[in-house]
Amino acid sequence: MAEPTDDGSLRTTPPLALAVAALFGGLAGWLVVVGARALNTSPPQVPWTAPVTVIVVAAGIGLLAWQTYQRIHKRRLRIDPQRAVSYLVLGKASALAGALVAGGYLAYALLFVAQVAGDSPRERVVRSLVAVVGGIALSISGLLLERACKVPDDPDADSDSKTEDDPVDRDR
Repeated sequence: MAEPTDDGSLRTTPPLALAVAALFGGLAGWLVVVGARALNTSPPQVPWTAPVTVIVVAAGIGLLAWQTYQRIHKRRLRIDPQRAVSYLVLGKASALAGALVAGGYLAYALLFVAQVAGDSPRERVVRSLVAVVGGIALSISGLLLERACKVPDDPDADSDSKTEDDPVDRDR
């Protein structure tokens, strides 16, 4: 996750954390189906509101990431430090939640692929795969927001330090 480095800054979310979240999501999706079958009940249907909500949230996080990137990196404007930390936390949470959702719905869909000829299993597979796409989009949007919060290097610091190859130094 986000562990502080020696200089006090945070690292970006590592791919291993995303993979672990997806695995736990997959385990949860598998447990829903196996648990329902063990109780001799039908596994729950996936309503369209689930994947649509995930996609809408991913779009909102993506828009916030784009706006934050434009503000910090393109226009070089400062933002309130508390807001930046909030955006960073939101980005990390979105990335992990997206991986969890994608893994859960993927496992859920895979358990019905063999029965896709029936109407009910086909609906479960299609809606679950749409939710997987939404989860991946949410994860990517979160990672983009996280990276948009990264403070850019100061361009003035590079121009202040002159090297021996600088033509201005040779003329003196």
